[in-house]
Order: sequence, then C-alpha cells, then structure tokens
Amino acid sequence: MGIYRLKKSVIGCVIFLLMPVVSLGEPEARQLFGKKRDASNQTSYAHGSYSKGCLAGGEQLAQTGETWQAMRLSRNRNWGHPAVIDYIKGLSKKAAKLPGWNGLYIGDISQPRGGPMLSGHRSHQIGLDVDIWLRIAKDLTLPRQTREEISSTSLRRNNGAFVNDKWTRSHHDLIKAAASDRRVARIFLFPGAKVQMCKDENGDRAWLRKVRPWWGHHYHFHVRLKCPLGMTGCKDQAPPPAGDGCNEAQGWVDRILNPPPPNPNAPKPKPRREYVMSDLPRQCAKVLTSK
Repeated sequence: MGIYRLKKSVIGCVIFLLMPVVSLGEPEARQLFGKKRDASNQTSYAHGSYSKGCLAGGEQLAQTGETWQAMRLSRNRNWGHPAVIDYIKGLSKKAAKLPGWNGLYIGDISQPRGGPMLSGHRSHQIGLDVDIWLRIAKDLTLPRQTREEISSTSLRRNNGAFVNDKWTRSHHDLIKAAASDRRVARIFLFPGAKVQMCKDENGDRAWLRKVRPWWGHHYHFHVRLKCPLGMTGCKDQAPPPAGDGCNEAQGWVDRILNPPPPNPNAPKPKPRREYVMSDLPRQCAKVLTSK
C-alpha cells in the first residue's frame, strides 16, 4: 500500500512538472503581430505566402484620400506593400468616374507588419491582399465613428447563386477595371456575381479568368496582387486555370441550388492550428523585432 502511494505521488509530481513546459510553449504568431501598431523600419518586402508570411516596411493607406476612405480604422489593418497602396489609389480614381460613385470604401489590407491576424482572415499576411467594399461610395467625408458602424451592401440572392437588385452595371465595370490591372493575380467574389458578369460581358473576356468564386464575398470583393517582380522570398499562388472560368462558376451555382447529399463517411474537419513563429519564414522574426 505504501509503494502504491509512493508511485502515485511520483506520477503526480511528474505531471505537475510537465505542465509549465506545455503552458510556456511558443506563443501564437497572431498575438505577437497583432500587438504591433506601426510598420518595421525596413525596406518593403513581402515574405512568404499570402496565408503564411509577414510584411517588412509596410506602407499605411491614408485614412481618407480624394477618392477613397479606409473603413474600420480601429482594426489598424490599412497597411500594405507599396504596390497594393498604389493599386488602391489608382483603382479608386477609376471608380470615381463610374455613375453614382465618388470613389471606394476600403476594407482590410494587412496589419502594420502583416502576419497572422487576431481575428478574421487566414490570408492578408504579406500586404498584397485588399478587401474593397461593394457599397457604392457616395460620401467620402464619413467620420471615424461612422466608419466603425456603417455596413457594406450585400449583393447576393439565394445564398449567393444570384445577384440581387442592388447589383448594377457599375459593379461589373468596377470589377472589370480591378481585374484588368496586370498586377492582379485573383479576385474573389461570390459565384452568382461571376455568373452574371459572364452573361453580361460582350467585349474582352480575358479579365474574367482572374475572378474566382468563393464563399462569403458578397459584401466586398477581395483583390490579390502577384508578388512584385524580383521578390524571390514572396510565394505566388498558382495561376488560375486557363479559360474564363465561367463554367466553374456555374458549377458553384448549380451546387448551391441543388446541393449534393452529405457524405456520411467524410472525415471530420480538423481544428485549425494557429501558427507560431517557427511556422513563418525566418525573416519574420526580424520583421517583428525591428524598430
């Protein structure tokens, strides 16, 4: 009986000693990057991939410009690589020429030093992604508090199978202008909008290849730029398949309207593991500690 109690005591001590090792493990990268309020004092560089990387020398998009306003300022996500800041400014000028538009409302770009975010996106980590609201930007004098409270406009109907009555030809023309820039790799948008644009486009259709259907993108469209030329530490996503992608988008719509029966043998999705610093490119440690 005494030996049993001794063994039990030893096991308990071992477990107790191991507990601090687990709790003192490497912190989540999102906690570290989420605390940074400004960019690193480095040459601008996108390290890693869109969903696993960081941003050196980020540039902040001004909260308000002649043809844009940054929204949800409390998030401090109006930072990006200079290429995306330049892209936003140029596209907003084109938007201001559309009927009823004075420019663009800009959603999330990246955190000041990129990296994993405390909430929301899995991507937007290297400063080359930007969310652009689908709400027609008529008033570019919105105060800070209004920008926290106002919502964008959903353009979907039937769970994204179709556009609703708020969709306009101007939305089509804006997304066409956004995709036609040679720096753009992809644009993510709900499938019903892609199908509608496929039906309505009578001119050049090459730009449609870049517009890819994706869940949830009915309040905004998500623009992803290619890695800047010569930036070897930045990892591009594989190019979209050849063609305009209209058949693929129609397939999404068909599955929304007639969903396949659930597969009882499908494996349960694994919980997402949050990245730690050792998961990211090694340069990200310097981005994080740079002044």
